[in-house]
Amino acid sequence: MNDELLLRYSRQILLPNVGAEGQERLAAAHAVVMGLGGLGSPIAAYLAAAGVGQLTLVDFDRVDLSNLQRQVLHGQQDIGRLKVDSAADSLRRLNPACRLNTLARRLDQAELETLGAEADVILDGTDNFASRALINRAAVAAGVPLASGAVIRFEGQLTTFDFRDPSMPCYHCLYGEGEELGETCGESGVLASLPGVIGSLQATEALKLLLGLPTLAGRLLLVDGLTMNFRTLSLSRDPACPVCGPAATAAGA
Repeated sequence: MNDELLLRYSRQILLPNVGAEGQERLAAAHAVVMGLGGLGSPIAAYLAAAGVGQLTLVDFDRVDLSNLQRQVLHGQQDIGRLKVDSAADSLRRLNPACRLNTLARRLDQAELETLGAEADVILDGTDNFASRALINRAAVAAGVPLASGAVIRFEGQLTTFDFRDPSMPCYHCLYGEGEELGETCGESGVLASLPGVIGSLQATEALKLLLGLPTLAGRLLLVDGLTMNFRTLSLSRDPACPVCGPAATAAGA
């Protein structure tokens, strides 16, 4: 690590749980960011700023005026552009040393599994249940940790699914088929700053995963932005889960 990099990351290297060795671990890491909206913007920005060496950015959408209230990687001049292109430009300005890959299309489960197998962590910044369920299945199959967050109105939630530990639950264990999860920010609204809070916490979880530090795995963090109450719930694996349970494992064997 040269003098310029030591200076850039000096405040992080000072942390006993990071140090120069931890910073080098981040530089060697590959994170996949699914979605570059309200959650994906702070996720990608803080991972790049922290020195994660390679980011793969996945989003097929284009920047719209209604995005700019909360999707801080994009600006007025980016309206109509692919979000992966707009985000990549912002991240290059933030940290030119970060290697960026962009995918501006929908990925099926097989493609997600292949991508996950090449990564150290996946971060889910999508805004609908179908996408989250697909990403969860791919992460389980690839055995790669998944930091998952969601926001709506004044509420947010976050957890980490660490599939390196076979006793840990997955997204399907928590939400099942998710029939009740049909709401989106486009339908119900969201406070501008709340995706920044949850997305920053997702990035924090990913950095801790990459550094080998304790995470939220096995717990769900619930955030009430109106009352500023933060609480955690314990999560348990569903032994009959069709995604990560024994039947699913046997079927995939």
